[in-house]
Amino acid sequence: MKLKGRAIMEGIVEGEALVSEMPIGFYGKVDTETGIIHDEGHDLDEECLTEKILIFPKGKGSTVGSFVIYGLEKKKTGPKAIINAETEPIVATGVIIADLPCVDRIDISKIKTGDWIKVNGETGEVEVNEQ
Repeated sequence: MKLKGRAIMEGIVEGEALVSEMPIGFYGKVDTETGIIHDEGHDLDEECLTEKILIFPKGKGSTVGSFVIYGLEKKKTGPKAIINAETEPIVATGVIIADLPCVDRIDISKIKTGDWIKVNGETGEVEVNEQ
């Protein structure tokens, strides 16, 4: 299945989907040393986002979250790409400074954890191969 959205940050990558139905706040909730999300009550609590295609509706919280995304990339513990329904300024700034492919305006309800995803940050296309 191919989905068309809006390119936020260029790059083309493939990987396994890690999907959340909830917004993600990166500051204080994602460990840059391990890539593990520590957010009690969140549907990705204790999940590792390293080397995954991270898919969630939108970001939330502090603007420091942008630097957490950057820190994940620098420590090689971050996702391969981010897909959102809406990439708001915190996530947009983070993916740009981290040089991390990102696409938004995607119907994320059509993707589930474990699907194999190809993200094209040049065209805004997302290819989903269901597991």
